[in-house]
Amino acid sequence: MILNLALIAMILTLLIPMYEAWQDDDIWQKMLAFASAATKTSIMILVVSVLRDDWMIGVVGVIILSVGNAGLMLLAHVLKRMNDLANE
Repeated sequence: MILNLALIAMILTLLIPMYEAWQDDDIWQKMLAFASAATKTSIMILVVSVLRDDWMIGVVGVIILSVGNAGLMLLAHVLKRMNDLANE
């Protein structure tokens, strides 16, 4: 029961950065919100794996936690380079 309440609290905290990024037009703020959401989602997957006692779900959560933001970081680097080239 307590872990279910913790999971509900995690879902509510997941929505906070999304709401803040929705109000702002800055692309970096939105990318930060998505990175935060990916991290929080992987932590929620780990909580669900403990609740269900299923280690395969936990492995997926660990993989998402370790390499999930790599594509987002690559996109941030590409956007930064394009911005640098536009300013030259």
